[in-house]
Amino acid sequence: MDQMKERFAKLLLGEDMSGGGKGVSSALALSNAVTNLAASIFGEQGKLAPMAPERKARWRKEMDWLLSVTDHIVEFVPSQQKSKDGTNMEIMVTKQRKDLLVNIPGLRKLDTLLIDTLDNFGQEQEFWYVSKNDDPENESSRREGKWWHPKVKVPPNGLSETSRRWLLSEKEAVSQVLKAAMAINASVLSEIEVPESYIDSLPKNGRSSLGDSIYKSITVEYFDPANFLSSMDLSTEHKVLDLKNRIEASIIIWKRKMHHKEGKSSWGSAVSIEKRELFEERVETILHLLKYRFPGLPQSSLDISKIQDNKDIGHAILESYSRIIESLAFSILSRIEDVLHADRLAQSSSSNSDDDATRLSSAETPTLLDFMGWGIDPLKRSSIDMENLFKVDSDKKPSKPPVSPTPRPPIPELSDN
Repeated sequence: MDQMKERFAKLLLGEDMSGGGKGVSSALALSNAVTNLAASIFGEQGKLAPMAPERKARWRKEMDWLLSVTDHIVEFVPSQQKSKDGTNMEIMVTKQRKDLLVNIPGLRKLDTLLIDTLDNFGQEQEFWYVSKNDDPENESSRREGKWWHPKVKVPPNGLSETSRRWLLSEKEAVSQVLKAAMAINASVLSEIEVPESYIDSLPKNGRSSLGDSIYKSITVEYFDPANFLSSMDLSTEHKVLDLKNRIEASIIIWKRKMHHKEGKSSWGSAVSIEKRELFEERVETILHLLKYRFPGLPQSSLDISKIQDNKDIGHAILESYSRIIESLAFSILSRIEDVLHADRLAQSSSSNSDDDATRLSSAETPTLLDFMGWGIDPLKRSSIDMENLFKVDSDKKPSKPPVSPTPRPPIPELSDN
């Protein structure tokens, strides 16, 4: 009860503990509360392991507190009521807002699926983690920037086929959760109005926002989004985010110019409406590809501006809840991919070792001439193709069975609103 009082006191005060009325809006306070709770519970998911029982209980309890607000966000809907004399009349009744009614249970389901996935890794596994400081091999990690993450280790010959297929099925299930959370988050953000402060910060034309080289690539006669992305330098997260910010700004600029096509406003332009619609469609395609190719990107300038200026509490809860589920799903996917990457390295190393051992064994195997004491010059002896006598026909090795992920509970249907 004391914890709940403290949480809701901060929400009512708008995070201004002085009580001077200088706090943030209720929507932003709730959004920050959900984000901060997730950060304290999950942090940086460094390994695949179950959540501690006390952390899991705290997550469930405090999220129930914050989500309880949505039970009281309602809308009026028509309903039929029968009077005492038997006549039917239409009245208006309250019902939870449609987007919350559909998406909150869906997000809860996605939340449960991710926590259950982590619980599945509590059983005995064929991989384990060691601190990078304790790793005797001192190999360079695939995630050199994540120096605080423990390093995953697998058996010398890699994972068993059963374990590998199970990991792939878990990866597929989490991928579906990630896609669903991204779809909800994108839908909610699209419904939040673009703040005037963000619009005021934009240049007056899309070319200035994109830069000359990007603008020329987008406005060519024959445009291929895949070729465009391959020509861009996307080697770092900062460069990808910068491209996303430029594209989102250009979309806002061109959409506003569509509403000022008479040219009476400073947002007017001499470019035809048809061309602007074509350019807008192209950059939206690029933006869609960026979001799904780099799902773990930080929030863009437009997203941050919308979240900070948003006053709709329902949108604030849906956006923050879907965002943390998206972040957790991406983190779990990355950890699964770390294990699979270590498995591929072990398989490759084991295969190379076997090939070396086979060649060494073939070269040093004594022949009948050795046993009989008939010495032969080593240089002449090398001409005898002993490798063909002991070579294993690799083409006759049985092929691995196809991967068939185990069935998982279906992802809940989500609202398009």
